[in-house]
Amino acid sequence: MIPERVAAALAGAQRPVCAYVYDTTVLRARAAAVRAVLPPDAALLYAVKANGHPAVVAALAAATDGLEVASGGELALAREAGAHRIAFSGPAKTRAELTAAVAAGVTVNAESVLEVRRLAAVAAGRPVRVALRVNRAGPGLPGSHQMTGTATPFGLDEADLGTAVAVARSAPHLDLVGFHLHAVSNNLDAAAHVAYVHEAVAWSRAAADRYGIELREVNVGGGFGIDYTGDRSFDLTALVGLPTGVPLVFELGRYLAAEAGWYAAEVLDLKRTHGRWFAVLRGGIHHFRLPAAWGYSHPFDVLPMPATEDVEASGVEVSGVEVDAVGELCTPRDVLTRGQPVDRLRVGDVLVFGKAGAYGWDISHHEFLRHPYPQMFIL
Repeated sequence: MIPERVAAALAGAQRPVCAYVYDTTVLRARAAAVRAVLPPDAALLYAVKANGHPAVVAALAAATDGLEVASGGELALAREAGAHRIAFSGPAKTRAELTAAVAAGVTVNAESVLEVRRLAAVAAGRPVRVALRVNRAGPGLPGSHQMTGTATPFGLDEADLGTAVAVARSAPHLDLVGFHLHAVSNNLDAAAHVAYVHEAVAWSRAAADRYGIELREVNVGGGFGIDYTGDRSFDLTALVGLPTGVPLVFELGRYLAAEAGWYAAEVLDLKRTHGRWFAVLRGGIHHFRLPAAWGYSHPFDVLPMPATEDVEASGVEVSGVEVDAVGELCTPRDVLTRGQPVDRLRVGDVLVFGKAGAYGWDISHHEFLRHPYPQMFIL
């Protein structure tokens, strides 16, 4: 189902249509729904990496407690958006980025002993809030991307935690506030997520006691999932069982932004080869890479559009068939959807892909073949 506001925006798009539509009303509603079930002392941050469009960032900076960034560029964007609070994560922060983070007064989620040393060096007498990101042993959560519990470049090994604490303590201007324990991306099991947060808090309390840290923050990251191909959803009501007593920090990206975005691409050609129908689009994975990156078929809705050329005379129309939605790139991997049934589809109609507001445009290889960028509509 294509929302009326989205269809109206696309009706006014340049032809052939190639566009993203972002609805800030949906962004604010998603943030409010999460905020309503979190403990009163918890902080909700938007992870800018999911969608860095300035209008999206500004809307969520106002609708949440702040922003989580993972680069100097995102830090600058967060400051421009007027974020009340900023956390800086990422395993490859440069000295220049750490210097900018200190100047901005953000919380740095430190990822290694060396990074703590660098942070102490660039602090130059200025106070810095620091949380140690730890890649803990043991099973994590179900989801698409495992960040901890296995060999990844994210965070400290538990064996190095004592050294990191000692280095932080030796720098008088580093204020060690707690731990960062982001574990997974795109988990749909809310009950398992709540259990994970309880375990993370218990671990953090034990570690704080062991090293004599005043525990003022447990950042459990993000990971609330989106079902792109079905109707499963992350059950927010399960979050009423979250632990209290230690301020939690949640860094959500996908969950806040995905449902607020649509990618739309006009059908330029319909062809049948080797028994399969292909809808060839003005667009593709250079704009919306997620389906190809994850290897799934992203559902679409058909938005009928007035023809801009005499396609009826050539009979370029299909009914009651399955089509593959493919892009304009010179690679057979430029596929958004395989085998989706359509009642009727014509050259000139527009395919609209919902749940495209997160990790769509931002992760795509925009310059491949140098096609024009999509239009951007902000509602």
